[in-house]
Amino acid sequence: MIARKYSPLLFALVLSGLMSLLVSGISTFRAVGPIAGFATLWLGAWLAAWLFAFPSVLLVTPLARGLVERLVEKP
Repeated sequence: MIARKYSPLLFALVLSGLMSLLVSGISTFRAVGPIAGFATLWLGAWLAAWLFAFPSVLLVTPLARGLVERLVEKP
């Protein structure tokens, strides 16, 4: 098992991986349609997107948390 202290990093890795997988799949399908070799194109697009998505999630998460805290009622 992975140590609990790495859970924020693991969360960012999983979240960025799943979101970039979905978005790249939709974008690739819209761009080329159901062609032969679609999965290969999608995989390439996903890996490229994930390279940007993972560090972006790490950088943006604190900003998003701060914004949410300002938008919701105080307890």
